[in-house]
Amino acid sequence: MSALIDVRNLTLKFRTDEGLITAVDDVSFSLNKGEVMGLVGESGSGKSVTAKALMHLNARNAVYTPESKITLHTDDGPVDVLSLRKPAEMKVVRGGAISMIFQEPMASFAPAITIGKQMIEQLLLHSDMSKKQAKAVSIEMLDRVGISD
Repeated sequence: MSALIDVRNLTLKFRTDEGLITAVDDVSFSLNKGEVMGLVGESGSGKSVTAKALMHLNARNAVYTPESKITLHTDDGPVDVLSLRKPAEMKVVRGGAISMIFQEPMASFAPAITIGKQMIEQLLLHSDMSKKQAKAVSIEMLDRVGISD
């Protein structure tokens, strides 16, 4: 089985007034279709920074070493995530191939709109599905994780 995403030698530092601070040091892993992976570690160990790197979401002061590689394998071929710069380029990754719900739900979802409607909106934005298809997919995904009406 080929990997959906390959992370190799990920080293990430943040530029500060005091110099470079290492947040993630030489992390490598692959994630295959259908696999679930958990990142476990102490507070401040780099779990969130690693997860955000997959979508190129870290702050502007983030510095990736030249050896750091994040490759997303899509139907259209491999995508070098760290080389993407423009919002249009990032669309294939963010909300397209990779989605993330962060730990703080109020920062992830609009509380006045149902989760189902928010999922439908993202599917319509990032695919060529009809509204009916997007609704069916949203219902199926919510059912799979035990969330229903």
